[in-house]
Amino acid sequence: MVFKRLLGSLGVGAPTVDTVLDPGPVLPGGELSGQVHLRGGSSGFDIEHVTLDLMARVEAEHEDGESEGAVTFERFTVGGGFRLAADEQRSVPFSVTLPWETPVTELYGQDLGIVLGVRTGLSVAGAKDKGDLDPLAVRPLPAQEAILEALGQLGFGFRSADLELGRIGGTGQQLPFYQEIELSPGPGYAGSVNEIELTFLAHAGGMDVVLEADKRGGAFSGGHDAVSRFTVRHDGVAHQDWNAQVDGWLRQLVEHRESFGAHASYGHGDPYPAGSGHSSGPGIGTAVAVGAAGLAVGVVGGMVAAEVVDEVGDFFEDDEGEDEGEGDDEGDE
Repeated sequence: MVFKRLLGSLGVGAPTVDTVLDPGPVLPGGELSGQVHLRGGSSGFDIEHVTLDLMARVEAEHEDGESEGAVTFERFTVGGGFRLAADEQRSVPFSVTLPWETPVTELYGQDLGIVLGVRTGLSVAGAKDKGDLDPLAVRPLPAQEAILEALGQLGFGFRSADLELGRIGGTGQQLPFYQEIELSPGPGYAGSVNEIELTFLAHAGGMDVVLEADKRGGAFSGGHDAVSRFTVRHDGVAHQDWNAQVDGWLRQLVEHRESFGAHASYGHGDPYPAGSGHSSGPGIGTAVAVGAAGLAVGVVGGMVAAEVVDEVGDFFEDDEGEDEGEGDDEGDE
C-alpha cells in the first residue's frame, strides 16, 4: 500500500491514507466499491468522518472566454466515529452508488479524455483534510454503448468529448454539468450538418438522448443549431434495431431543423440558456477513429494521447492547492 499524506490542515504527525478502488470501470448508476486504508500518525486521532468526493474537470464559458476547473458533484460519508491510535492501521470498506448522470470516461477500453477522480477526506475534531485522489473510470450503460455503436455503423466519426458547466433546459438534468460528445457526420449527413453533438442524461427509469446538429448555412443565410431530445429505456436494449432507431432520430433532427431554431426546442425554450456554458467548439477529449465495426478503440496520434495524459496529471496535481468547485454542499449519504 502507498499511504499518502493529507494536505496539512491536521498538522504534523497526522494520519495518512491510501484509498484502493476495486479494479475495472464502473457504470453510471452502478456501485463503486473499495477500501480506505488508514495509518495512524504520531499520536491518536478521533476520526469523525471518512468521506469520498466525486470530482470532475469541467469547462465553463464566460465573458472572458473559457476556463476549466474541478467540480465536486457528489459526496459520500463511508466511515467514522472511531479513534485511530498512533501507528495503527485500519481499513474502511465502502460501496456507494454513482449518480446516473456520471460521465462516461472510456469506450471499449479507450480513454475519451474525460477526467474524473475520487477524493478521500478525513474530519478530525472539527478540522477537515483532503487526501488521496484516485482516477475514476466509467464505461457506458448498455443503451449508451448501443447508440454509440449505431452511430459508428452509420459512419459518424468521434471528434471529442468534454464536460460543460450548465444545464440543458427542458430536461431532468441533476448534475451541474453535462457531457457532450462531438461527432463528425456520416456520409448520408455530410451535406446537411457540420457536426452532431450528443448528450446522455440517464436516470433510474431510462435515459434522455439529446442530439444537436449545427445547420450548414446557405450562400445567403447563416447557420443555426437544431436540437432534439429522445427517450429510451434501460431494458430491452438487445432487442432493438439501434441502427434504424438512431438513423430515424438523425433524419428527424435534420428534416425538422427549421422548427428547432435558435429559440424553440422541445417546446421548453432554449435548451442552452444564456450563461449555461454550452459551446460547439472542441474540448479536451481524445480524438478516436471510427471503423466499419463501429466506434473503434484506437487513439489518433501519439501526441494527442500524450496531451490527454498531461491533462489528467495536471488536474490531479493542481487541484490539491485549490478550493473545491460547485457541488460541495451535496448531502452526505
